[in-house]
Amino acid sequence: MKNIKLFLCSIMILFVLSACNKRDDTEKVSIMLDWYPNAVHSFLYVAEEKGYFEEEGIELDIQFPANPTDPINLAAAGKVTMGITYQPDVIIAKTEQDIAVKSVGVLVQSPLNHVGFLKDTGIKSPKDFEGKTIGFTGIPLNEAMVQTMMETDGADFNSVTMVDVGFELSSSIVSEKADAAVGMYINHEFPMLEYEGYQPGHLDPTDFGVPSFYELVVVTSDDTWAKEQKNIEAFWRAARKAFDDMETNPDEALATLLKHQDKANFPLIEEVEKESLSILLPKMNTNGKFGHQDAEVWEVTADWMTKAGLLTQEANLDGIFVNMEE
Repeated sequence: MKNIKLFLCSIMILFVLSACNKRDDTEKVSIMLDWYPNAVHSFLYVAEEKGYFEEEGIELDIQFPANPTDPINLAAAGKVTMGITYQPDVIIAKTEQDIAVKSVGVLVQSPLNHVGFLKDTGIKSPKDFEGKTIGFTGIPLNEAMVQTMMETDGADFNSVTMVDVGFELSSSIVSEKADAAVGMYINHEFPMLEYEGYQPGHLDPTDFGVPSFYELVVVTSDDTWAKEQKNIEAFWRAARKAFDDMETNPDEALATLLKHQDKANFPLIEEVEKESLSILLPKMNTNGKFGHQDAEVWEVTADWMTKAGLLTQEANLDGIFVNMEE
């Protein structure tokens, strides 16, 4: 009887401790990914699995977009707390559409978007684009990137045929519908092509006049920031802790991601995602401060966009970004 009482007492103590450790003041925070879960999002799932968000008093709801513009549009409308999107899109939204959004952190600090081709095309520089067909998604940004690259290399952009291939970028060069394609991501399309047995090549736009803009940023609306600043700051504290874990043990982070993949819509290939993560990690922590933003990058990017005709008026960078406290 004495042993039974001790056992029951121990159970009660564990129950009480568990109840004490669990927070009852958790705030709900939502973030919409730029696409389905892949290597770049690993830190989110690490933080979720290790309880870092809960430690910060937030419950994170990770959502997927129905189309590429959803993250910035729904964040701007206050339908989600934050959305993962692209730096040039933030500048366009704020300048051209007068949408009150701001970036609250950077995920990838330099472009992943490269011009891809198969090595047997003989392409070695933008000069070699002359007379060729280049596939793109119909986005003006990608066309402007090719033009800047060619002009920087002393080539005639007017000699190129730009073909809208939608999101079939890889298949457009494999099927020879296009000689090259812009908008191909070095952490996804290229590892995938190699996995499928092809020999892809690529050119980095930043080697030919395109500024090293932030590829992926996390945005919120000005109104949401005013109301939920503490929650967003808590999100970043947890995210940084998880990113440190991801850098220290990328294999563990990858295993966590694979458990949370969307197999029905976007199944992941472990070998491809492992290569993707090795490409991403140095680009996510270029200056040693995950999430940190630099005013000069916003200014240089906006200046290039103006010169490239992507903006029709002076760029509005007022309050366009904020850095979390270190």
